[in-house]
Amino acid sequence: MIGVFLNLVPVTLVQSLVYSLVAIAIMIPFRTLSLPDLTVEGSFPLGGCVAAALITAGFNPWAGTVFAVAAGALAGAATALIHLRLRIPSLLAGILVATMIWSVDLRAMGMPNRSVAPELSVYDAITPDILLSNWLQVAVFAALVGSVVLALIGFYRTEMGLSLRCVGANARLSPALGISPRTYVVLGFGLANGLAALGGALVVQQQGYADVTMGFGILVNALAALIIGEAIVGQASIERQIIAPVVGSIVYYQLVSLGLATGLHPSDLKFLTGAFVLITLGLPLLTGRRRPAVGT
Repeated sequence: MIGVFLNLVPVTLVQSLVYSLVAIAIMIPFRTLSLPDLTVEGSFPLGGCVAAALITAGFNPWAGTVFAVAAGALAGAATALIHLRLRIPSLLAGILVATMIWSVDLRAMGMPNRSVAPELSVYDAITPDILLSNWLQVAVFAALVGSVVLALIGFYRTEMGLSLRCVGANARLSPALGISPRTYVVLGFGLANGLAALGGALVVQQQGYADVTMGFGILVNALAALIIGEAIVGQASIERQIIAPVVGSIVYYQLVSLGLATGLHPSDLKFLTGAFVLITLGLPLLTGRRRPAVGT
């Protein structure tokens, strides 16, 4: 059992690092803006499908990845605008956008799934050795995620970042400070879903194919990673809030790997993950303690 688990460690590290981008995407609307957003369930596969469609059509893989991120950001902005303009709860707006994205993915690729040759990926553009070595992939994704974390920490310390945090802390007070809540809600949702789409684009180029169903269950996995990370790192500062999803993603996927190594059936993972999130969110309420808000 231990041998199987240790053999899976590099593979799981690669998976956890790239999926930590989705966990960060979950954190931004939940923690920074205090708004729940389910759009990542659609923006993650959208990024992958757009990247696959463009790359196989002859686009440069870097340009395809950038367009994939832009598509995810537009999906997040659409959710925010539906929430703000039509006064539809952000939770429902996210569900509607994620549902519509499924049709967009089919239109973009022209089929439910599409393969992407390794030599057409951004990894091959750097060096073909990346896709041949798990540990090299770990190094690449660790550098990427580290850069994203540092960039977000720097962004949150800027005037724009502070305004974004202010809107999440007290949207009613923001106009008195000259801050437009609507602008920053759109910005926050766009930023979050752009990161999720980046994760989708990178996963597609790594595994060599895109599928319209590749986002199924990604939301619950990311939420579980966020909860685990906050339990370990905490959320007392903005640095901790940004690092927590990454730490939680690494721990969560290692736990999944350990479960599989001990003989847990893969079909049980979704149920156990959902049960874990449900218990974690509901236990404080059942024990009479105040539960940390995950959105309103």
